[in-house]
Amino acid sequence: MSKKRGLSLEEKREKVLEIFHESKDVFQLKDIEKLAPKKGVISQSVKEVLQSLVDDDMVHQDKIGISNFFWAFPSEASVQADRVAKLSDVAKHEKELHDIQNQLDQYAENDPDKMKSMEEAAGIAQDAANRWQDNIEALHDWCKRRFDGMGEQLEGFFKENGYNENMETFA
Repeated sequence: MSKKRGLSLEEKREKVLEIFHESKDVFQLKDIEKLAPKKGVISQSVKEVLQSLVDDDMVHQDKIGISNFFWAFPSEASVQADRVAKLSDVAKHEKELHDIQNQLDQYAENDPDKMKSMEEAAGIAQDAANRWQDNIEALHDWCKRRFDGMGEQLEGFFKENGYNENMETFA
């Protein structure tokens, strides 16, 4: 004697969905529990299978009063398949877009607009550095005039803080 193996969840889902598509009718849970054993799905697992179909939008459920009604029409299966195909196309195109964006990012450092803005920023930084150097030189000269006779101490102070009289401006 060979043991008969039970249906997998996916097979049960297909069988329950067949009930809806063949009858093109609206059912309550108890109706499906009566019809499912004829398709090979045990009635104890119908509720779980039906809920998985509802969760995946393959079967619709609506509560009217105290009763839950379930339905799925064959035409919706083709719409669902079309929707899945379109969603996979969208995912494919999003991946392509992401790949192209990555390629574009690799070339961004050679972007003429970016290079121009970097050159402008470098020019502004150079002007600021020259202005600070001029200010430090003006302070140095002022301190020499103001604190006459303390030249050696002033020079020591400025050298300690990185000032060198031979510093050149940035060209």
